[in-house]
Amino acid sequence: MKLKNHPPIELSTDLIEAIRSFPPRREVEHCGSRFAVSPFDIYAVCPGCGTQLKVRALSAVPEMEDVFDAVFEWMNSSAGREAAARRQREIAEDSDE
Repeated sequence: MKLKNHPPIELSTDLIEAIRSFPPRREVEHCGSRFAVSPFDIYAVCPGCGTQLKVRALSAVPEMEDVFDAVFEWMNSSAGREAAARRQREIAEDSDE
């Protein structure tokens, strides 16, 4: 059986581990207030003073959040959403064993 794959790219085990251990919240400190936001938020509002803060760089240099954004974009298609849901179920079932 011949599989159609995308051109190979170099993936490191460090990248895989960074994704697995990616924190679900980001701590932000502003004007003496400390609060948590989603790591995917681009902006946050300081609960202390109400200032809107940019909490993601969105620069020309790729960041870990950009990897997730690419996956989220892929999951926006119905085929991607279905494939991801199926794999999530398989992973959950494997972890239950």
